Amino acid sequence: MLTLLFTASLLAPGQDKPVDIPKGELPKAAQVCVVCEAGGSGHGAEKAAAGVRYKGQAYYFCNPSEVAKFKKDPEAYLPTVLPRPMPTFALVDTGGKTWNAESMKGQLVLVDFWATWCVPCKEMKPVLERVQKQFAERLTVLSVSIDEKRADFDKFLGKNKFANPVLFDDKQTWSAWQVRVVPTFFLVKDGQIVGQWSGKKAEKDIVELVKKSQ
Repeated sequence: MLTLLFTASLLAPGQDKPVDIPKGELPKAAQVCVVCEAGGSGHGAEKAAAGVRYKGQAYYFCNPSEVAKFKKDPEAYLPTVLPRPMPTFALVDTGGKTWNAESMKGQLVLVDFWATWCVPCKEMKPVLERVQKQFAERLTVLSVSIDEKRADFDKFLGKNKFANPVLFDDKQTWSAWQVRVVPTFFLVKDGQIVGQWSGKKAEKDIVELVKKSQ
């Protein structure tokens, strides 16, 4: 899991390709690594080891090797825009119910993209169950498995019970939602994504976000 050495810096209008920032121009103050932040590592601000300018902003990195990742697909690492429209979603849970924009209407929904092989995902499971219980009448948690094999998913469910709807992503919904690491969470309200994060998050922070989004 990875974090965002990110700061604003004006550029010439129209600049749309990442340009390296000379080492001598890197800020002395600690920054947050844009690649790590997108990956959900949450390691916080560190001394910038490298930086690039892109579309009027300066982005910093905790390791020079992160620059190549950013340049390959800059848009994948930019800070999320909230709120924004929810991408297409149409999956059936293990109980046979179809979840889509229509069935989510009027609800606050926490969509959790996870996998059976993901340790942080398993560690977040009891946290989400407690949050679901606390907001039982106002929040629905959807656990969406991105496992490649349905057999792995079914085997895991045979040994682990969920207190909320569980879905198998057989349509690669995770791609449309631009999920790049698991776990990744989206808080959805009235067809809009109003909250998003990757990796483990403190229960109190999730509770606060839910309260603010009601």
